Amino acid sequence: MTLDIHIQGKEFQLHPLGGLFWVEKSLLLISDVHLGKVNHFRKFGAAVPRKAIHKNFVLLDMIVADFQPFQICFLGDLFHSSLNKEWELFENWVAKTPAEIILVSGNHDIIAPEKYRQLNVEIFPELIIDNFLLTHHPEEREGLFTFCGHIHPAVKLYGFGRQKLKLPCFFKSKNQIILPAFGEFTGTYTMNPSKNDEVYAIVENAVMKV
Repeated sequence: MTLDIHIQGKEFQLHPLGGLFWVEKSLLLISDVHLGKVNHFRKFGAAVPRKAIHKNFVLLDMIVADFQPFQICFLGDLFHSSLNKEWELFENWVAKTPAEIILVSGNHDIIAPEKYRQLNVEIFPELIIDNFLLTHHPEEREGLFTFCGHIHPAVKLYGFGRQKLKLPCFFKSKNQIILPAFGEFTGTYTMNPSKNDEVYAIVENAVMKV
């Protein structure tokens, strides 16, 4: 179940898989998928199940089916490291996905831009659309509202009896919203919101303001 929010008079939808959809532009924003991370860890002996390799592509198919966007923008760290076998899976996914795909590069995106261009995927250091800045690292720039990732934000909720729960979240401040990591095999960083921040936690198949 998605959650509608409005930023500077524009309508956006937050998806429980971690994507953000700009309704007017039919633009889907996704951050920190970290494709290839499973194979990267398996290469160095980590006992990660092989079936985890395909999970990210299943989730990508699900969110694309829900929104049917004209354009998909990955806000950095699409791939975790250098080329490995998951690149072939990405090639197949791009070929069957009807939306235009672009990448705003992150610190993990070290694969040569030529490889992406062969798939008609353009790479940018950042994008400015209307009054919105699309970038990987959090950055508040005068006159712009920022969409970004990198942090893998999460929030801790506390209950009675020393109960606590850590949930991935969309973390919104006055001029910025940080998207949660989309990738299945990623960690999180616990945020400490101030009274002026807004936190939208992902709880099972829903997004809720906490």
